[in-house]
Amino acid sequence: MLKFSHIGVSCSDIKKTEQFYTKHFGFSRARFIPLSEDDYIVYIKCGSVYLELFKSQSERPIPQPDNDGQNYPGWRHLAFQVDDIEKKITEMGDEAVVSLGPLDFSSFIPGWRTVWVKDPDGNIIEISQGYTDEKNTPNLVI
Repeated sequence: MLKFSHIGVSCSDIKKTEQFYTKHFGFSRARFIPLSEDDYIVYIKCGSVYLELFKSQSERPIPQPDNDGQNYPGWRHLAFQVDDIEKKITEMGDEAVVSLGPLDFSSFIPGWRTVWVKDPDGNIIEISQGYTDEKNTPNLVI
């Protein structure tokens, strides 16, 4: 059996990152692991999705991503679905640092809209409304 486990995130300030995801995306603390007097790991979860928060050990060696995320190999962004992106952005207030959008993708999927925001460390978060899976998706050909 294989199931998704978690995404590890290095944070400049674990407490600030935990508060951001708890406040705006419904995460809650699932585990606290002390490593030393001033270092620890925190697991937060929302449904079956976990983020494992680590204290970063150095500064970001490259510029922060912008728009919808970096274009080089690696994870581009995290994404969450909501019923209304405008309402979500309004609820987030000053913490909604928009990097791109909102954009309307109704030409692909009726009602699909997306906005990208930055978390406290500048990581890109996609917030979408209206996405639905494609019916009868063609199989991967190997």
